[in-house]
Amino acid sequence: MESQQPLKFKIANEDYEFELVHRLNYKTFVEEIPQHKPDPNQRLVDKFHSENTYIIAMDGNTLAGMIAFRANRPFSLDHKIPNLDSYLPPGRRVCEVRLLAVERAYRTGWAFRGLAEFLAQYGLAQGYDLAVISGTTRQLKLYQHLGFKPFGPTVGESGAQFQPMYLTLEAFLEQASAVLQDNNGSQGKTVSFLPGPVSIAMPVQNALAQPPISHRSDHFLLNFQIAQQLLRKMTGAREVEILLGSGTLANDVVAGQWRLEPKPGLILGNGEFGERLMNHARRMGLSFQTHRLAWGESFDLKAVRRQLEANRNLGWMWAVHCETSTGILNDIAGLKALCAELGLKLGLDCISTLGVMPINLEGVHLASGVSGKGLASFPGLSMVFHNYKAAPEPDRLPRYLDLGYCAACEGVPFTHSSNLLGALLAALRRNNSRRHADLVETADWLRAQLLDAGFRLVAPAAEASPAVFTIALPRNIHSRAAARRIQKAGYLLSYGSEYLLRRNWIQICLMGEYSRDDLMGLLAAMRALHRGHEPELAGVEKTTGSESPL
Repeated sequence: MESQQPLKFKIANEDYEFELVHRLNYKTFVEEIPQHKPDPNQRLVDKFHSENTYIIAMDGNTLAGMIAFRANRPFSLDHKIPNLDSYLPPGRRVCEVRLLAVERAYRTGWAFRGLAEFLAQYGLAQGYDLAVISGTTRQLKLYQHLGFKPFGPTVGESGAQFQPMYLTLEAFLEQASAVLQDNNGSQGKTVSFLPGPVSIAMPVQNALAQPPISHRSDHFLLNFQIAQQLLRKMTGAREVEILLGSGTLANDVVAGQWRLEPKPGLILGNGEFGERLMNHARRMGLSFQTHRLAWGESFDLKAVRRQLEANRNLGWMWAVHCETSTGILNDIAGLKALCAELGLKLGLDCISTLGVMPINLEGVHLASGVSGKGLASFPGLSMVFHNYKAAPEPDRLPRYLDLGYCAACEGVPFTHSSNLLGALLAALRRNNSRRHADLVETADWLRAQLLDAGFRLVAPAAEASPAVFTIALPRNIHSRAAARRIQKAGYLLSYGSEYLLRRNWIQICLMGEYSRDDLMGLLAAMRALHRGHEPELAGVEKTTGSESPL
């Protein structure tokens, strides 16, 4: 049964633990930081090994991270800096801290905090009140943030340079302990690679936190009109209504508009969300035909044409732009051309593509979108784009589903949220062509990395969304257990929907805020699945190690 326990911090005392220490030491200070020469055995035994006390973070039988404590003089720094004590505050009991190393899959915060806190407790219990280190120059800001004071010249060689530093007990108590403290009790930073909710940039979070204002105020209405203008500019749609509700509401509103059409329609489905459009239609009592494909397949427009030409009484078509369940990106340009040629009105679910890529809704009758996902704002608002003047239908549609009534009230017929609107505006202002281009570049790189690691992607590259990677796991790796282990390493993946669990699929979605370092850590945790390891823990603070960092 899958372990739900956090990392275990302890002093190494088992032979197999020391062997793991030597191998992580090699990986960090030979392969990653080229401080020592390569060795075919891929082991690096520290020259002070017999005097070191190793504080380690264990994930079951996997070594997640380590740090070494030593109090015997001469220190390593004594050999590098003449008259070392002249740089240090007088009257202190001094120890040396060395060999911080953390496996890449655990670099999201918790392992680093745990090692540092355990080390501090151990050092204080031994009566030491000053620690000296040689910290990698790659992480000077982090060390100084923790209260370390640089001194003397840098040591080491090009590519493996270290800055001597010390940390006093007072600085640790006043500064480092506050930084290391996890205020909400969670195990460090968690990065969301979910399709929603997504990781949200601080300017968007700040906009949400502003005091609420009335949805009838001039200020709110001005912001509302600006948001509409930005959305129209982004999509080329003639009109857009912003609704207080999820994407499900937006698709119900679209279904309500189809209900007003005199002719039946055709709904396309090649995954979970095409099926949901059909469910919306059935619940609205619509008359429609279906065109279904197996999940992961792309529509053959010639086959769609044949069905339409065989049923000349059809008046509209409804499809999903990105089939989020598989990552397949359906050909909306082809669907637009086909509908224009045959005189059908086209509706699109753009919930997983709005904000992810350029979208041209000219010639599209109706389309739905949301404030979360690709726009990288908070969930709670949805949009219905329309390229015609929608009329109120008080006798045919419920008030909340009446697109025309919403348009007639300048988009605000009912109570609205100024906070969600403010966050949406902040997100819209961050959305630009550069973001789209960066996403495509990142997606190409991530796809290559996943394939190289041996994972099978459901959507082929030529037909895939740059923001959705659906991974079909082999039978020996259970999706629920795998995603939970990845979560313990600090990364949220999508796995819990019934349709994903049934197929043993997990998903990585690039819709919110993340960094390349976040992706590197995620990939390390993913690769560990294939190696038979269990990356169940929470990681380190974007640092690897140094000869003697803390």
